[in-house]
Amino acid sequence: MKNSYDGSFCTLAAHEVCAQVGISRDTLYAYVSRGIVRAIAHPGDARKSLYDRRDVAKLHDRKRRGRSRQSVAASTIDWGEPILVSDITRIADGQFYYRGRNAVTLAQAMTLEEAANLLAGLRCDPALNSAADFIPADHALPFQRMVAMMAGLMTGTGQGDGRPAAAKIMRLAALAAAGQPDDGQSPIHLVLAKAWSKRDDAAELLRLSLVLCADHELNASAYAVRVAASAGATLPASLMAGLSTLSGARHGGLTPRCRAWMDQVEKETGIKGHYEIRQVPPGFGHPLYPDGDPRTRAIMEACGQTGDAFWARIAREVADRTGQYPSLDFGLALIERELDLPKGAGLGIFAVGRMAGWIAHLFEQRKSGKIIRPRASTS
Repeated sequence: MKNSYDGSFCTLAAHEVCAQVGISRDTLYAYVSRGIVRAIAHPGDARKSLYDRRDVAKLHDRKRRGRSRQSVAASTIDWGEPILVSDITRIADGQFYYRGRNAVTLAQAMTLEEAANLLAGLRCDPALNSAADFIPADHALPFQRMVAMMAGLMTGTGQGDGRPAAAKIMRLAALAAAGQPDDGQSPIHLVLAKAWSKRDDAAELLRLSLVLCADHELNASAYAVRVAASAGATLPASLMAGLSTLSGARHGGLTPRCRAWMDQVEKETGIKGHYEIRQVPPGFGHPLYPDGDPRTRAIMEACGQTGDAFWARIAREVADRTGQYPSLDFGLALIERELDLPKGAGLGIFAVGRMAGWIAHLFEQRKSGKIIRPRASTS
């Protein structure tokens, strides 16, 4: 994987960009100065530049749609301009920030409980939030047990609707994923490590991964939580909206698909001695990180997958062939494999970690006092 932008996709000359997008050179230079189109010096002529074809393609698509009121509104729903004001997480320049602090840096030492305190103002204490009487549902996969737990809270007497209840629900989610009762003293990453792995480094890798999963701005599941919260849904009902959305094959559901792909790669490599890259695999490519997902980079480094290590090499080959870098789903599938965790643990890590962010979005949306209700327009 590449640690910084190196201009690999700068292949278009100025006249090609202007012809493709239908703009003047002055307009192109203005886009470059604003960071909309990236450029590097032409290797054969220092007086000229080459421009990133991915940025040009996005610019062309934006110009093609036009900037009418309807087109601007429509673009906000598909990786477009922000439509909700949020102070929780910011994504910029290939990094992401929790409350203004670099999330990858925080993940080097922070626990999920500390991340939840930073993001949502939760007071998370194993003893304070202990659920000694909780018995996890008898389902095979961690995610299934989490859904059953949340459904029980939705239809039961409830745990309250404020931050103390939210801290308790976050711990219950971890216990459900682990499939074990509460010991009343272990932080969430140790709860999962004790249940899932015998490796000494499991707790540290799980802690890192949980914090990296804690939030990621206005993704589909966070948006679903905010929609439910804006309508006045309860804590568990709003969080169930997040779990339901995360299960989708184009969101957290990519994680088990990526795990299956990795198993197939290992099998084919063992039989044939090599793996042929035919298309973009599941778990590769993220529109907000065209030069590589920093979450995945941190996980791969923690797993020793750098340099000539097997999965580092496979990831480079995919990137070289397709232009797409591994996303968080790849990182979580890698953790599941490296630690020999139970089937579905990668998605379980994703869901447990993301509880912190969902809760933060829920309370931020409630504070706004507004209902999320877009208008429809005929095509």
